[in-house]
Amino acid sequence: MNITAIRIRKLCEEEKLKAIVSITLDNKITVHDIKIVKGPHRLFVAMPSRKDENGTYRDIAHPIDYETRESLEAQVLLEYYNYVERQNLGI
Repeated sequence: MNITAIRIRKLCEEEKLKAIVSITLDNKITVHDIKIVKGPHRLFVAMPSRKDENGTYRDIAHPIDYETRESLEAQVLLEYYNYVERQNLGI
């Protein structure tokens, strides 16, 4: 599966949450509520999750292998940086 669209749905002013993103896979499936989060050393991508009955957050959808996660994160963060740059330039 390939990411065919990435949409920055909302930029956030919170300390850790930076943006909420949607991606489309092969122009057929869309995943909403992916978060860009500021970690202690870098930004990272958090997949959509919900709290279970024990109070633990569990991903609703996520990449199965490391390479797919790396690729998804790199593409989403690149689009985020480009989006922020366009916003700062008024484009």
